[in-house]
Amino acid sequence: MEGFLDIRLAPWLRRLITRAIAIVPAAGVTIAFGDSGTAQLLILTQVVLSLQLSFAVFPLVMFTSDKAKMGDLKAPAWLTGFAWFIAIIIALLNIKLLTDVVS
Repeated sequence: MEGFLDIRLAPWLRRLITRAIAIVPAAGVTIAFGDSGTAQLLILTQVVLSLQLSFAVFPLVMFTSDKAKMGDLKAPAWLTGFAWFIAIIIALLNIKLLTDVVS
């Protein structure tokens, strides 16, 4: 993503930041739930992974359907439409999941 975002960082600093983003929340949740909450913790991790899926799918569809970035390997229109449909379904299911978990 460094090339797309025009952010230049030293490799060690980029690794430190990305690993801290992953480890700090995981350590905090582990400390909060403790040993007795492993089942709840597993469900929570799956919810978080599900929510993160949209952040991967939407850019993937955008990049693969862009002629400037993909050139001749650009996805055909029918596949792009189907991919957008699936991406929106995933997002809607995530919204439902959030409402179910919160309520």
